[in-house]
Amino acid sequence: MSRPLAQALVLDFGGVISKTLFETHDLTERALGLAPCTLKWLGPFAPDSDPLWTSMQLGEISERDYWLTRSREVGRMLGEDWRDMETFVKRARGADPDTVIRPEAARAIDIAADAGFRLAILSNELDLFYGEDFRSRLSILERFDTIVDATHTGILKPDPRAYQSVLDELALQAEDCVFVDDQRRNIAGAAACNMRTVLFDVRSPAASYSEALRHLGLQFD
Repeated sequence: MSRPLAQALVLDFGGVISKTLFETHDLTERALGLAPCTLKWLGPFAPDSDPLWTSMQLGEISERDYWLTRSREVGRMLGEDWRDMETFVKRARGADPDTVIRPEAARAIDIAADAGFRLAILSNELDLFYGEDFRSRLSILERFDTIVDATHTGILKPDPRAYQSVLDELALQAEDCVFVDDQRRNIAGAAACNMRTVLFDVRSPAASYSEALRHLGLQFD
């Protein structure tokens, strides 16, 4: 007997819906007045060149610590003291937030929403990293039924309570939802809660969204 289709798509935000900062170094450098190729850390795109990223993947530092370190580094390049990630994102991406949304994400979200499926975001840092003003100008977020953000709840993935909170918001069971995240620890946490999972590959977003939509019986085109 085949498994019933999922009823909802639950997405992480940074890296899954938005492009990573690694992918938009050229935009960042132009926005900040830095010379091309100033920013050399490339995270998952070149792990050997980014020991700090490797430390994060090993669980030695948190994702928040990684980005806070990078924010301070970039601030120092400008002779400024940046004490939070929000400053970095606003300065690098604030002019037109929609330009950093993955086109694959926009398409997949439209496909799922137009087919009548529920949509949710479960993020550790949406407002912490991006700020409420940035979020308010993202038109794509209008398609979501609910947004659960640890900036406000204080409960970070992979804490089981984080996943339960989004299930409660959707009024669905874990097996009814497919969760998509680019961090293995967060995927492991969701799987432990019996959610369907897709580990998002930032190097192959179309394939990752295609896999997620298959759980809903939909095709990514």
